[in-house]
Parts: sequence; C-alpha cells; structure tokens
Amino acid sequence: MPGFGAARKKSPPAKPDRDYVSALAAADRFLHAWQDEDKEAGLMMLSDAAKQRWSEEQVEQFFSKGENVAYEISRGKKLKTGRYAFSVALFGPAPRKGHGREHLAEIVVVRNGEEWEIDKLPQP
Repeated sequence: MPGFGAARKKSPPAKPDRDYVSALAAADRFLHAWQDEDKEAGLMMLSDAAKQRWSEEQVEQFFSKGENVAYEISRGKKLKTGRYAFSVALFGPAPRKGHGREHLAEIVVVRNGEEWEIDKLPQP
C-alpha cells in the first residue's frame, strides 16, 4: 500500500488508431464548416439519421452563427467499431465586448462505407 501522498502512476492514454484519426478529422471538417457558415459542406457530411432528426430550419439556424465563432475538440472516445464521440466547446459571438459565450456539447462521427459522417450534431 503506498504511503499517504504517494503519487499514483497513470496509464498512458491509448494510442489513437487510424479510424480515430479519420473520425477526428471528419469532426474537425464539420465544425470548420460551421465556423465558416458553410451549410452546404456541413449538410453533405450528415448521416441519413441525423438529417431525419434535424429539420431544415434547425440546420439553417445551426450554421448561421455570425462572426467570431470558434470551437475546441477534446479527446474522443470509441463508442463501438466505426463510431466515435468527441466533446466540443462551441464559442459564440460575444453579447458584450470581451465576454464570449461557451457551449459544451458532443459530436458523434460514424463510418458509412469509406466515408465518415456526422451522426449527432453538437446542439448549441
């Protein structure tokens, strides 16, 4: 038994596999489309299931955020083969000078054949 205050060794994080890296890149491309208000590029990346869950009006609103938006993607986790979830922070325009809004959400990326699609959008 280690003594009081003894440091515990943490296991190093598992090395990401090729699918993880591809899924992360897809999440980044999608969020970049959001940042650029590129609805067409974003729509092309949505899975059929995501398209059924989100109305055209909701997608339009999601991609119409205005200037000074940004995002951060945190380390993801494998949900099952071909399916990954990433925590994201979406930063919106500042309602007052110097005070931006942050929204924590999740994006889910799923493999469909050779392509990666967004199956769950980060809801702001």
